Amino acid sequence: MAIAENSPAVVNFAEEKGSVEIREIPLPSIGNTDVLLEVANVGVCGSDLHQWTSDHSWPVNYPVVLGHEFGGHVVAVGDGVEGWKSGDRVVSETAAVIDPLNPMSRVGLYNLDPTRKGFGYGVNGAMTKYVKVPARCLHHVPENVPFEEACLTEPCCVAYNAVVANSRLQPGDNVVVIGPGTIGMLCAVMARLNGAQVAVVGLEADKGRLKIAESYGCVGIVGDASDWARNKDGLGAELIIDAAGHSSTLKLAMDWVRPNGQITKVGWGKQPCDFSLDPIVQKNVRLQGSFSHNWPIWEKVIAMMAAGTLDVKPIIGGVWPITSWKEAFEKMHHGEVVKSVLKPV
Repeated sequence: MAIAENSPAVVNFAEEKGSVEIREIPLPSIGNTDVLLEVANVGVCGSDLHQWTSDHSWPVNYPVVLGHEFGGHVVAVGDGVEGWKSGDRVVSETAAVIDPLNPMSRVGLYNLDPTRKGFGYGVNGAMTKYVKVPARCLHHVPENVPFEEACLTEPCCVAYNAVVANSRLQPGDNVVVIGPGTIGMLCAVMARLNGAQVAVVGLEADKGRLKIAESYGCVGIVGDASDWARNKDGLGAELIIDAAGHSSTLKLAMDWVRPNGQITKVGWGKQPCDFSLDPIVQKNVRLQGSFSHNWPIWEKVIAMMAAGTLDVKPIIGGVWPITSWKEAFEKMHHGEVVKSVLKPV
């Protein structure tokens, strides 16, 4: 099949709210260590929505093609690429540009390289037909994992890093997840897979999402989770995962966490906090940030998907063509679905 010279793409072209539209873009030119990937599916992330509504807190290289949760087939490889060939089924990590000599990169934590640039904000992402990807970002996708599920590998890795790598979680712990979006839901799933009792907290408008959380064996709560967090001995939950997109939820986390417990913050919120952090000191609580992921986490998550241990189908609210991006964005933005998936045309 011939490769098209131009393809429609979902482009965030300026900082002003609503500055996203379909534009025709040329076929990317790959370098010596890159592959050209034909995108099969791309997930819509909360960060894509934040750029669309212009309430994000990270620098964006405008204009830029959105999309960093994606998988597809390799269609061309650079001269210096080894181990990959045309036709390979792959997903891609998000760290499109890193400094390999940065101290963080040298210890395998390239996700924490301060010069890192990701797909969808730093370089062109995958809400289009073809995307240029450094070969180091690729992971094989087994045949039994369809791409509409495989494209959720990235948010699953975010959740794995937050819950498994960055939190002190033991089977039997009480875990409260604040925010029933994609990351919050997947954090709840990871906590359940690790033997925790989990409550997912949302707003009245999130009732549909909370029903999905309940299908994973979690407790869905609208509003106040105080009683549930303290249902063992009155002291609070061992772990609070703050996956909401607003800074104010940290105050709830400080209230619901037990002494000597942990709050892991994975949700972004650029609003300044207007409350004291003294409860963290008083309770001897660990406040842990969690950002992105790295190579071994991707391998573990893909293995979990292939084995059927990790099932993401319940959170997929639908698959839309790229040209219907706005409907897919709005469905997520208004809480009608947990995750929207796009398919290039």
